[in-house]
Amino acid sequence: MSLVDARAGTWVVVAAYNEEAAIAAVVGDLARAGWNVVVVDDGSHDDTASSASTAGAIVLRHAINRGQGAALQTGIDFALARGAKRLVTFDADGQHDAGDLPALIAALDDADVALGSRFLGSIVGASRRRRAFLRAATTVSNRLAGLPLTDAHCGLRAFRAEVATHLRMTQDRMAHASELLANLRRSGARWVEVPVTVRYTEHSARKGQHGLQAVRVLFDYWFRS
Repeated sequence: MSLVDARAGTWVVVAAYNEEAAIAAVVGDLARAGWNVVVVDDGSHDDTASSASTAGAIVLRHAINRGQGAALQTGIDFALARGAKRLVTFDADGQHDAGDLPALIAALDDADVALGSRFLGSIVGASRRRRAFLRAATTVSNRLAGLPLTDAHCGLRAFRAEVATHLRMTQDRMAHASELLANLRRSGARWVEVPVTVRYTEHSARKGQHGLQAVRVLFDYWFRS
């Protein structure tokens, strides 16, 4: 499959909440590379929606903040209705690199799901403490979900449209990340990890993207759901 064909059949889904500061650059990088982009503005109070639209995305809006899981599922449902053959989930805060998408999509030639791994790839701007939290969360997640992953909660992932129903997320907020892995194990879908780059910035730090969040994700799904 050529990269041109891959782009034509792939939709990148971005869940965004008050991401006016970063979303234009995120969408711009994806759009310039030729990817179809849908941004779900999850009840933002700033200009996230207009910034994303101007940068080249189709924008859907939740009237209220429902959570990242709900926003991603809204975007996935929209992309499937538009005939998507492959879907990518991509963070709105600038942590992910659009340059990693070709490798993720190529991995779907031999797998149903391609999970980004920052530990196989590169982590930029993360403290030792953050790395330790993320590794610990991955260890716990692997034991609970039954998947031997190197990175359990990287938001950069790709999957074939055929498995979308098996991976469907009902957890509206951050617990969707654990739910998706549990669904993946139960589905029997073929999966592979792909090295990706994750960059931690001052903006993402202000948004609360820290190692403790990975622990909260595990707790919310496995012990509250």
